[in-house]
Amino acid sequence: MNKTILRISSLVIILSLLLAGCGTSTPVEPTSVPPEPTSAPVEPTNVPDTPVPTEEPEPTPMVVTDDLGTEIILEKPAQIIVSISPNLTEILFGIGAGDRLVGRDSNSQFPEEALEAADLGGMWDGIPVEDILALEPDLVLAGEIYAADAIQELRDLGLTVYWQENPEDFDGLFENIKDIAVLTGTEDEALALIISLQERVSALEGKLEGVENLPLVFYELDASDPANPWTTGAGTFISYIINKAKGQNLGDALEGEWVQISSEELVAQNPEYILLADALYGITPESVAERAGWSEISAVINGNLLPFDPFILSVPGPRLVDGFEQLAEIIHPELFGN
Repeated sequence: MNKTILRISSLVIILSLLLAGCGTSTPVEPTSVPPEPTSAPVEPTNVPDTPVPTEEPEPTPMVVTDDLGTEIILEKPAQIIVSISPNLTEILFGIGAGDRLVGRDSNSQFPEEALEAADLGGMWDGIPVEDILALEPDLVLAGEIYAADAIQELRDLGLTVYWQENPEDFDGLFENIKDIAVLTGTEDEALALIISLQERVSALEGKLEGVENLPLVFYELDASDPANPWTTGAGTFISYIINKAKGQNLGDALEGEWVQISSEELVAQNPEYILLADALYGITPESVAERAGWSEISAVINGNLLPFDPFILSVPGPRLVDGFEQLAEIIHPELFGN
């Protein structure tokens, strides 16, 4: 075969193959859509979980048993309070709950802020129930002076009443303060008050330690009958504090907690100190000295016949510690540089 023909045939075959390859392929149209991802997106690992809202728990009612053995139930700390006993009024203010007092008895006069509450009277003619109901208190505080049946009458009308005994000593006072603090939700304030009172008591106890001379003290409560004045006997907080101040309470030798003594017996006992808790009601050292036979008493002769604020010891609240300090200074002036 001619070489020229062979060269042309080969060229034709090559071109035919190239044209066959181009003719069988489809051109790809350009597109702006990105290709589908070949795997799922990765979730971020540092995103905090969304908190699930929860309901607030219902507050647990407070259940406190008073000194009559009655359970007192409060849904929350008392906010609207009536006090018909001066010592409980003073405790309220001492633990920072005095601003909740809306009503008081007439004898609740300390501190001065207590006078801003409604005066419900002296309670001599009974408890003014309608006046108390009008104040709509969530708690009524009543002291030992009120009989159990009078308290029950208040409870029968739907009032929540807490009845508390008088303390016989400082430990009893501190417990009383704690109980009122639970009812008002002021336990922290009460603890601070108690610590302060305890420190003052301890300091004075240290000063009185070793005192051997115990003067005889007559504490006059009421001399409506000057020949037979009333005093306080053993088992009372007044007697406790007189004795704790290193004195001897003359009334301890008598029968009963609140008793009368004849002038003849008093002259025979010959007290070294006479404290006039009835001075607030017009009794003066001068008028006492004029009583038959009293000019012979040591206290009168030596000028130890003294007026004494009745609310300091007769109201068993935080000021009992004030009374302890004042009594100690009166009957043992040598310890105080007097």
